[in-house]
Amino acid sequence: MHLSENEGIEGKVFVVTGGLGFVGSALCLELIRRGAREVRAFDLRPSSPFSPALRDKGVRCIQGDVGRKEDVERALRGADCVFHLAAFGMSGKEMLQFGRVDEVNINGTCHVLDACIDLGITRLVYCSTYNVVFGGQQIINGNEALPYFPIDHHADPYGRSKSIAEQLVLKNNARALKNHSGNRLYTCSVRPAAIYGPAEDRHLPRIVTMAKLGLLLFRIGDQTVKSDWLFVDNLVLALILASMGLLDDNHNPAKRPVAAGQAYFISDGSPVNSFEFLQPLLRSLDYELPKTSLPVDRALVLGRICWAVYTILYPWLNRWWLPQPFILPSEVHKVGVTHYFSYLKAKEEIGYVPMVTSREGMALTISYWQQRKRATLDGPTIYAWLFCVIGMISLFCGAFLPDIGIVFLLRAIYLFVFRSMWVTRLVFLLATTAHIAEAIYAWYLAQRVDPANARGWFWQTFALGMFSLRLLLKRART
Repeated sequence: MHLSENEGIEGKVFVVTGGLGFVGSALCLELIRRGAREVRAFDLRPSSPFSPALRDKGVRCIQGDVGRKEDVERALRGADCVFHLAAFGMSGKEMLQFGRVDEVNINGTCHVLDACIDLGITRLVYCSTYNVVFGGQQIINGNEALPYFPIDHHADPYGRSKSIAEQLVLKNNARALKNHSGNRLYTCSVRPAAIYGPAEDRHLPRIVTMAKLGLLLFRIGDQTVKSDWLFVDNLVLALILASMGLLDDNHNPAKRPVAAGQAYFISDGSPVNSFEFLQPLLRSLDYELPKTSLPVDRALVLGRICWAVYTILYPWLNRWWLPQPFILPSEVHKVGVTHYFSYLKAKEEIGYVPMVTSREGMALTISYWQQRKRATLDGPTIYAWLFCVIGMISLFCGAFLPDIGIVFLLRAIYLFVFRSMWVTRLVFLLATTAHIAEAIYAWYLAQRVDPANARGWFWQTFALGMFSLRLLLKRART
């Protein structure tokens, strides 16, 4: 495919569903840069961290739900091309919300397809996933000839729903539009690997938070396991090239747009063990890396236990206080089973070649996370929290509360250690005084080192004492 850089973009109107997300916002900005007349970011959220940059560049942000047909029609009316990125249930707690997953990923895709046909839109690029063909089996250098993974065998509703949606999109390729213009809707699907980059808001924050809390306890699978990763700029390039491959005037010998009805695997082209890939990032943030390895079969048992527990907690899945599950079965497959694919078809048909290497992409990601860490309140592992908070509470109970229930046992322990109630109470008062003094010092030091988070440093140091203060002192030295 030989087209100019902005072929099919200049002067055109684009809609990006899920346009306020990490990938959607990057795509919107690139379309503006390439000369699009109008770009609409259609999203359920009224705003996101990417909204200011989008509005500054003239992107029109439209709030709506792809699960509501009238919202979709309102957003797509007058568009020349649609990038359908909106999805739900990719990871964590979202995976267990079966109804919402199907409503967004399947029903939402049907609404987008119907709107394209009804409104005379000629191009639709669907952002799919590796999971339409992968469900836990080993795949080495796979290609688009692989069959879809059996619908009923998917480990989570996300992979199943994305598979159904992609097949709907591709089966609607070359469908006649209802405006009697003689034109047709041309569709294609882009299947990205695991996406990363600065400000990525799904995978990396969860991984970094777990590492920060000391909850990355083990690797999954052996070090020979490899999978693909994809830098965000490379995915944006692939999506734009795919849209160019749907142009009516870009015919191949079969007399159809080259990308029409096609699916493309997209990656950085550098299969790597996921833990080895993430190691430079975590080390740059001074977080501990897992040293032990857990076989996939045992990790799957743990994943199924987490799935069962969170299924019981289904009514509270959207509550802020319920943390993300430790790991789920499909996530075990993603990091513990080798599966990587060739992007040769995308290279030959739409001209895709990664413009950012994995090394360059990770360097940019590390720079972002280092800046983010410097701008936010740092904290110790969850074990320090448990030790300090539970220790101080139990010491107070043993020193001052009457002998009721477990207090009797706590008092017996402290009397054995300190030999008298007077000493036990003195130890508690001295520890409390030390915490208060450390918190006050942390407040004054943070006013100079990290003023935006001074209050957070005060309260964290009040609770944790030296466990928190040492992190602030380390920041002051750097």
